[in-house]
Amino acid sequence: MFRRRESVPFAFVAEADRFRSNVEPPPREPSTRGQIAGRALIGLTIAAGFVGALLFGLPSLDTQSHPTRQIPSAEAADGR
Repeated sequence: MFRRRESVPFAFVAEADRFRSNVEPPPREPSTRGQIAGRALIGLTIAAGFVGALLFGLPSLDTQSHPTRQIPSAEAADGR
């Protein structure tokens, strides 16, 4: 393939795997009390939504409380 013409120092090659960049991102700012409270309220709202959907959905999934309506065969035969 292609060969480099200038030599590469061994120290640079040895450090290449652990050397990524000399630029670090700025440190994270600590969350304020308002941000923590807001995240907690959003989490509680989502959890309450799931619980509410479960509570409203369970009665409709119960097969014993809503038997299917059966039409008597005499009414079906008369066509009324």
